[in-house]
Amino acid sequence: MAEKDNGTAVRTHDFEELYRDGKATLGAAGATLDVVPWDIQAPQPIVVELEQAGEIIGPVLDAGCGLGENALFLAERGYRVTGIDAASTAIEEDQRKARERGLQVEFVVADATTLDGVEGPFRTVVDSALLHCLDEESRRSYVSALHAICEPGARLHVMCFSDAMPAGLPIHPHTEAQLRATFSDGWTIHRLQRRVYNTALTHEEIHGLLERSALSALDTSSLETDDMGRLLMPIWQLTVERI
Repeated sequence: MAEKDNGTAVRTHDFEELYRDGKATLGAAGATLDVVPWDIQAPQPIVVELEQAGEIIGPVLDAGCGLGENALFLAERGYRVTGIDAASTAIEEDQRKARERGLQVEFVVADATTLDGVEGPFRTVVDSALLHCLDEESRRSYVSALHAICEPGARLHVMCFSDAMPAGLPIHPHTEAQLRATFSDGWTIHRLQRRVYNTALTHEEIHGLLERSALSALDTSSLETDDMGRLLMPIWQLTVERI
């Protein structure tokens, strides 16, 4: 995954640094993270929900798999899974986890905008917080690469930050219109609804992030938290079918 630096955007080497050192300065805004925001050390509840509802069919691609918990969960449930990420440190950690748990998962270092070296075809793709890390050009390439590697009738499940996100974070939140336009050619939309995404961040960690960065003030007071006090971020849950 390659991301152009627009002044605040997260770049590929930022992810690598974050996975390697446990902290990173994101983009040019100087936002220093000392926690992996999406590492809840468990699969995302929406992924669990999709599996329980019978909406996952193998083979499965976990695009931008990060620290691998979604891919490992699906492998535990008996699916054939490939997890890809541009950060080699994350992939090495995922491979270690798979060995320790006795699971067969193919974890591969790959660029999601091309999927070069990734062997398909796939019948399900899970995108858990990757799409909103991509700029417009990268997003088009990514969606095109997915279309090429998926079987006709394959389902893509996307969880991406919505336009209800507080402004100023180093990501690309999406409006409903943007998502409909992105998947208007070669895909049929079956689900597009507002949900929340579990994170490892707390209100206190967000305030600390602001103090250590050049980001404008963020008002997170409206964000809900889980029973551990971790922020639930507003997202779109999108399901599209490959034509």
